[in-house]
Amino acid sequence: MDTKESSMEQPEILIIDLGSQYTLVIGRTIRELGYRTIIVSPPRARTLLKTCKPKVIILSGGSASVYEQDAPQPPEEILTLGIPILGICYGMQWLAFKLGGRVTPSREHKEYGETFVRFEVQDLIFKKMAQEGTVWASHGDSVAELPPGFRPIAWSNKGKIIAGMVSYKRKIWGLQFHPEVTHTAGGKSILERFLQKAGSCSKNWQPADVIEEIRAELRQAVIGHDGQAKKAILGFSGGVDSTTLATIAQPIFSSNLLAICINAGNLRQNELEQIRANARSAGVQLKVVNAAKRFTKALSKATHSEHKRRIFRRLYKKILEQEAKKFSAEFIIQGSLATDIIESGAAGESALIKSHHNIGLNFSIQELHPLRRLFKYEIRDLARQLGLPAAVSERQPFPGPGLFVRIVGKPVTAKRLAIVRWADNIVTEILKQFNIYDQISQLVVALECNRTVGIKGDGRSYGYTIMVRGVLTADFMTVRGFQIPEHVRREITSAVTKHPQIVRVHYDETNKPPATTEAE
Repeated sequence: MDTKESSMEQPEILIIDLGSQYTLVIGRTIRELGYRTIIVSPPRARTLLKTCKPKVIILSGGSASVYEQDAPQPPEEILTLGIPILGICYGMQWLAFKLGGRVTPSREHKEYGETFVRFEVQDLIFKKMAQEGTVWASHGDSVAELPPGFRPIAWSNKGKIIAGMVSYKRKIWGLQFHPEVTHTAGGKSILERFLQKAGSCSKNWQPADVIEEIRAELRQAVIGHDGQAKKAILGFSGGVDSTTLATIAQPIFSSNLLAICINAGNLRQNELEQIRANARSAGVQLKVVNAAKRFTKALSKATHSEHKRRIFRRLYKKILEQEAKKFSAEFIIQGSLATDIIESGAAGESALIKSHHNIGLNFSIQELHPLRRLFKYEIRDLARQLGLPAAVSERQPFPGPGLFVRIVGKPVTAKRLAIVRWADNIVTEILKQFNIYDQISQLVVALECNRTVGIKGDGRSYGYTIMVRGVLTADFMTVRGFQIPEHVRREITSAVTKHPQIVRVHYDETNKPPATTEAE
């Protein structure tokens, strides 16, 4: 498992985190290819390079501009080590800037999302690829002039933007796009050719190894002098993350582990029954804390999405601490993923996108996040490896605050929760009926609370709008909006607008970026 605290002393692949929202996606993609890696900040890289020499170095992207005074700075000594280097987006711009090239803002040629690129297929990392293809870009700056000794190897925007550069003498490649993102055609091939052909890296990562590393980490943290595990509670939503973690952890703790499900009134229809079933699959004892009235009251005045999330996390923390005390637990275990940590601004220098209910809570007892370096698709692989049923391994994600953040623009009320819960169930059942639900990575059904005029019966009626959003993704760092077929959309619209308070249905197919997966 790639972590910033990896037990591996001599990593072959060093990724330097320069603040990109995609940095851990690079690690994820490399793990998927079967390689172990380590991700570190620039200061940590400087320290690490004093004791070991990796086979390759990858510089991540980032949101800064290289010509800004406080821009992230990898250790400049990497340029003199003779180690193959791959710079991605900001990483390429930093390399060009430091080696004598010129980087400028591209006001007329900014690229965000899918971008068409032409490759020089004779280059080492592009061989066997098509001469042209679609990649994923996210940049406002571009390399306007290459450093001495470099030449271009890829172009976008009809040849106006240098999308790739190389210096074989220096063993340095730069890509203006993101090969690590699933929407880049041939991205994995590019990375693997760089690792194998430029760096001669060896494959050394398997899901079974990850499971054992997680268990070893837990044992080290929780086994007392008597050889027995200390008591712990586990925040349990019944999703693939918490269920997989419970399955991994249960043999270590046995009866000293209690899964806590907080029923805040934010669950979908019949979800509590599924949560109980998944706890049985994990073999863990479950306690359901019914706290719907407490949460609804606390959220009764919140309209801003971040305000809702912060209220939710404060009450979530309070209840978990109360349950830990009742159980005499010394640890609180959470199934937080790399995506949660990134979007909370807690990984490297990445910027805050949204608060997460299970990150940075500063509990009064020790908190453990054993899945913190993994992505959703990896957890699904672990679930399958552990023999968990498809109801767990293929379960769609659901935000921690649940339906609370699917009430857009207005405070949470029991009435609004009932409407969005009803609509979610209707849309889900229709998509399942047409065999579409399982094609979608995540379904979002939200209640847009700005009322618009409609017609109910023979009169004017002011009512709500339901937003329906399906997304396709492997890691939830980037998503592609799913296009629901027209005949299915018509079926959904007809069924949902039968509700007396709903007059419209909108379909959101926006990619991430620029949107996020959820509406709030």
